[in-house]
Amino acid sequence: MSHSKLSLLAAVATIALIPSAFPTLALAQDVAPAAADASADSGDDIIVLGFGEVRQVQTIGKDDIALLTPGTTPLKAISKLPGVNFQSADAFGAYEWSSRISLRGFNQNQLGFTLDGVPLGDMSYGNYNGLHVSRAIISENLGTVAVSQGAGSLSTASISNLGGTLQFTSRDPSADMDIVASGTYGSDETMRGFVRVESGDMGGVRGYASYGYLKADKWKGVGKQEQHQANAKIVADIGDGKITGFVNFSDRRENDYQDMSAAMIQRLGSNWDNISGDWATAYRLAAIYQNQNAGTADPAFLPYPTYGTTFPAPFETVDDAYFDAAGLRRDWLTGLTFETPVTSSVRFKLQGYYHNNHGQGLWWTPYVASPTGAPLSIRTTEYDMDRMGTLANVTWEMGANTLEVGGWFENNDFHQARRFYSLANTLGGSSRDSTKFQTNPFATQWEFKYSTETVQYYVSDKIDLGSLTLSGGWKGVRVRNTANPIVKGGLASGKIESKDWFLPQVGALFRVNDNAELFANYTENFRPFVSAATSGLFGVSQASFNASATNLKPETSKTIEGGARIRAGSFQGSLAAYYVDFKDRILSVQVGSPIEGRPSELQNVGSVRSYGFEAAGTFTLMHGLSATASYAYNDSTYRDDVLNGVTVVPLKGKTVVDSPKHIASGEIAYDGEMFFGRIGANYMSKRYYTYLNDQSVKSRVLVDASIGIKVPEGMGFLTGFAIEASATNLFDKEYVSTVGSGGFSNSGDGQTLLPGAPQQFFVTLRRGF
Repeated sequence: MSHSKLSLLAAVATIALIPSAFPTLALAQDVAPAAADASADSGDDIIVLGFGEVRQVQTIGKDDIALLTPGTTPLKAISKLPGVNFQSADAFGAYEWSSRISLRGFNQNQLGFTLDGVPLGDMSYGNYNGLHVSRAIISENLGTVAVSQGAGSLSTASISNLGGTLQFTSRDPSADMDIVASGTYGSDETMRGFVRVESGDMGGVRGYASYGYLKADKWKGVGKQEQHQANAKIVADIGDGKITGFVNFSDRRENDYQDMSAAMIQRLGSNWDNISGDWATAYRLAAIYQNQNAGTADPAFLPYPTYGTTFPAPFETVDDAYFDAAGLRRDWLTGLTFETPVTSSVRFKLQGYYHNNHGQGLWWTPYVASPTGAPLSIRTTEYDMDRMGTLANVTWEMGANTLEVGGWFENNDFHQARRFYSLANTLGGSSRDSTKFQTNPFATQWEFKYSTETVQYYVSDKIDLGSLTLSGGWKGVRVRNTANPIVKGGLASGKIESKDWFLPQVGALFRVNDNAELFANYTENFRPFVSAATSGLFGVSQASFNASATNLKPETSKTIEGGARIRAGSFQGSLAAYYVDFKDRILSVQVGSPIEGRPSELQNVGSVRSYGFEAAGTFTLMHGLSATASYAYNDSTYRDDVLNGVTVVPLKGKTVVDSPKHIASGEIAYDGEMFFGRIGANYMSKRYYTYLNDQSVKSRVLVDASIGIKVPEGMGFLTGFAIEASATNLFDKEYVSTVGSGGFSNSGDGQTLLPGAPQQFFVTLRRGF
């Protein structure tokens, strides 16, 4: 252990031992208070700015989430917060292949996500250690979303939170019996229904059961998004303690949009897509590709002589359009929590959870012909996951001193495979349905069983000295990864361990007066290696793994942030500045087109430096009318050149991919006795999608709006009914939403962009919100 870490440990220990001779005060634990009180959501503010916290924190409440178009991911709600870079190619923000969120230059795989304390992993599409929040819970059942842009609480159950954390908290059941429901219809034959039945208080026990359904056509091309979800939650009071349990189910099936390059967008237009409605053309393109790679120029010996070797206009390559692609995911997520006071000053909490996932990602690939003679086949990446875990903590309040000790254990068994399924050799159409799980493969390219064992503990201490609050602590993490091959297929197997038993965090809060405060925080973190064939060290060749296991270190970060919060009458605002030193950054370089599925190349790009500032403010203009705005400046650059074999890639000084320097948003909202509505705009500056910064997408401004009318109080059964009209991308802006959908390359245009959805309209009838 380094001298600096020993010194910090001694300082934290000293804080913990300060006598509890100070007056007893109401103390917050080392979590965002809004997250802890998420179910109540008693405030009327659009954004809760984290007053009382030693770090940058903002919270979006249930009333704000409820005004989103039903079915919209809560990630879209937090895009108004400073520094949040959210992207998705669909109007709901729920299309997982395109869904991306990043903070301060850290991408989604480097952030932490939890739901009611249960880890969601890094919410990646590859799905090796969790699930996306859009599947974990129905959006109408969320209470709050708390965002820590720089460093989350030490208690956060995450091994990926190099950067910020997002803590999602579900609503508690209502004390009153009720039925909450909504129905939505809109553009592209969108139909969305939701119902929640509240039991009300039944002698200290209350619960709800709910169901949500979404079906929508793609906004371009042929295909659909369809999802069934069910959530149930129960809370039982036991003396001064309580037991909370939930069961959440999701079955999501969505057809993909075509990944595009800038050249494709210019040549074919943003509305270009997969040719799912034209089997004859898909068959022809695949036959031409097979002819081109037959190793002969003699037409008599081509495998498909009728089709020749020249693509018809406007196609130039076989990757210009595929017949179809889809993502299928079925999840069960359950949790049970027991919390109780042990004494008047000691509280204990124990939580267990289980997650089961079955998934397939499908692509109709022209690169592999079917044994039937069809020039194309279906290529899948298949996912099966069983993970279970336990979290526990003890909190001891000693006057002005609050000490908390806790831990997290998880075992994750993950089965992943790449398989190929045969298609009938016919011109009558595809013989397989893209929205059904495929069976009976004709080939398995690779198949692995992975296991990941995670152990994490933390110690945190907080002392409230009146105008000054001091916070300190540390966590320790050990992750053991094992890859056992069933069909090796050229990929790596083996074992690797990542650990750091002392990752410190210290902070301070100074209350200038009742309406102004200053805060500062320092955090160290690291991201262990992961267990998957499609990400990390196991997604490369055995030789590369052997070299990487010796040479590559887990990614680490050190974050310093400080700022101020202020209230002045009807205004509240915050300002924060930060500096991040990110070392041993590991980047995966895409080789070939994504559909080829070739092993990625891993690069350690050395250090990354990020600095910037974030500002946010809300202003209540009159009863029910408010305005909110945020702005963030971020400068993230690579600090080292990279040796790629014998070639030096000059990355030093280049801007980190998908890291806009400027993000701004503004919103005006009104919620009166009868009328309500909002209009909001979000700006994002240009983003690079190559490491050498020779390719980028331009800046864009998107505007969303909604307006509605509701039945006021005192109207009997009709009270609570409302009708709302909403529009996304109000001014029909043509833009690129997601960058990096197919990975990033060092330079050159790549097939890794997804255009965003055009203007769309929806109407919702609802009750009880």
